[in-house]
Amino acid sequence: MRNDHHPGLWMDGELPPNCRLGERTVVTGATAFKRFHSRRDPGLTIGANSTMDGVQFAIGAEATVSIGDFCYLTNAVLLAELEISIGRYVIIGWNTTIADTDFHPLAPALRIQDARALSPLGRGMARPTIARAPVVIEDDVWIGPSCTILKGVRIGRGAFIEPGSVVTRDVEPGAHVLGNPAREVAR
Repeated sequence: MRNDHHPGLWMDGELPPNCRLGERTVVTGATAFKRFHSRRDPGLTIGANSTMDGVQFAIGAEATVSIGDFCYLTNAVLLAELEISIGRYVIIGWNTTIADTDFHPLAPALRIQDARALSPLGRGMARPTIARAPVVIEDDVWIGPSCTILKGVRIGRGAFIEPGSVVTRDVEPGAHVLGNPAREVAR
């Protein structure tokens, strides 16, 4: 749907009011905003001349996501509870997931506490604190299909992430990484 506030094009319904699309940006996919809950304004910003083909924006109430100009993401999942920032000229392949949090505690006792808080029996019980850290993907990055980028990671300008890689720590500018966990193989 095109309007004066959003010069881009959202193909499959009403665009959330706190989303900003740049000129000639296209977002497709019936489930793109199914789990979009950001109350921030803007909660999502996408620059000009970008294509979000089948991307799912699972953005929590206090989270923000920003994507630069001339980006192409296909069937990726962006899971944000804090912040995901993607630069300009970034390509992200299908089935890639980027998450700025684990969404649950890692310690077994805290996971039980979290499960209780989320259950019908929890009745207002507070969830334990869950770790989260921004994800930053700088300009000119290529991320292959079926990758996972985890919380707190910065991927430097011009980096190349091989398909299927699991990125658990920072990637230097211009680095070429692969594997689980991803390791540098060239620069």
